[in-house]
Amino acid sequence: MFDEDGSLDPLLKFLLYAVLALAIGKMVWEWLTDDVSRWITVDLWGLIADHPWWTGFIAVGALATLTLVTRLLSFRFGAGTYAYVGDGEDYASTAAPGEAVDPDVLTFKMKQLAAMTATGFEQACADLLARDGFRRTRRVGGAGDLGVDVTARDHDDRLLILQCKQYQNPVGSGHVQKFNGTARLHHGADVPIMIGLNGFTQPAIDFAAHHDLILMGRPELKKWAHGQHLYDVLGIPSTTQ
Repeated sequence: MFDEDGSLDPLLKFLLYAVLALAIGKMVWEWLTDDVSRWITVDLWGLIADHPWWTGFIAVGALATLTLVTRLLSFRFGAGTYAYVGDGEDYASTAAPGEAVDPDVLTFKMKQLAAMTATGFEQACADLLARDGFRRTRRVGGAGDLGVDVTARDHDDRLLILQCKQYQNPVGSGHVQKFNGTARLHHGADVPIMIGLNGFTQPAIDFAAHHDLILMGRPELKKWAHGQHLYDVLGIPSTTQ
């Protein structure tokens, strides 16, 4: 009934919305076919014609009120939802295991990451790196990227190269082998990381372990997306940790 993020199953949610839409549609149809047309064409128009100034004042007031409410809601639920740590700012640990995450720290649900475009998923990974205090974070993924989707530098000036795979199935060994051939040799990565939204096959895991590549599967990605620092999740030592 509920998915991993605590929300309703999509099919159940669709059925509930469908029932609600049918009920509302029936009510609206009965209302429209009753006497609403007469109310609009006769009563309402007559009221506007008799009191044009009052009608104008009411319309302007309603518009101003709607604008104010929209801005308040945007400020309440949008502007303060998360914040980025800019280049040059020191990283402050977000949350240890079992602790609540600061509401001003950027987080994503796994369902949100899965619903993004491939480019959006790459940008989300870049935004999470910026949140963790990495410097010169940049999304570079695209045609001809040679295995690089995101680059960044940590406080020890090590180069991170991320390749982000949003595949519905586990990433296979072939993709990991291609990443191995470009991450260090071509791009000079100090910390090569491959991210798989839905994990990796066992041959891919075995190959990565043999070549010292860092794989971030679904459990690790979830911890990172939910507020933990990347290096804490992956167990990578740093002078700032």
